[in-house]
Amino acid sequence: MSTMNISLPDELKTFVDHRIQSEGYGSSSEYMRELIRRDRDRAQFRQYLLDGIDAKPVGRMDATYFATLRKRLKSAPKKKA
Repeated sequence: MSTMNISLPDELKTFVDHRIQSEGYGSSSEYMRELIRRDRDRAQFRQYLLDGIDAKPVGRMDATYFATLRKRLKSAPKKKA
């Protein structure tokens, strides 16, 4: 695992310390990792939205479309955790 050091103004350090205590994080590192994961997920979701905007329409998204999608998902192989 790599190490990264950051400098924070006192106001932000106090905020982080409060969040660690109130939200049950074990350390400031754990809190920062969670924030970075959320940002990564948000960026990926944004990219999915942009890809969807650029995609060609494939037809109507009506009840039949969603029924077919549910059927495909139910018959898909289950991933092991």
